[in-house]
Amino acid sequence: MAELIAEIARQLVDEPAAVRVVTEEREDAIVLLLHVAPGDIGKVIGRQGRLARALRTVARAGGVREGKRVLLEIAE
Repeated sequence: MAELIAEIARQLVDEPAAVRVVTEEREDAIVLLLHVAPGDIGKVIGRQGRLARALRTVARAGGVREGKRVLLEIAE
């Protein structure tokens, strides 16, 4: 799942080499932390948060497939 989110994010940003996804296990969920270059945060979030919402939907859907709760956070 982290690889899919990273690949989608690389297609959206100007600096694809700066994209990385860190996976954290929390008590009730798996959290994917998406790191991008400071100038690319707006491109990942999108207008009114539409792209961020779409990325979160993809992550959540992948979690349902695996039977786990997956959250996506965009780190600054």
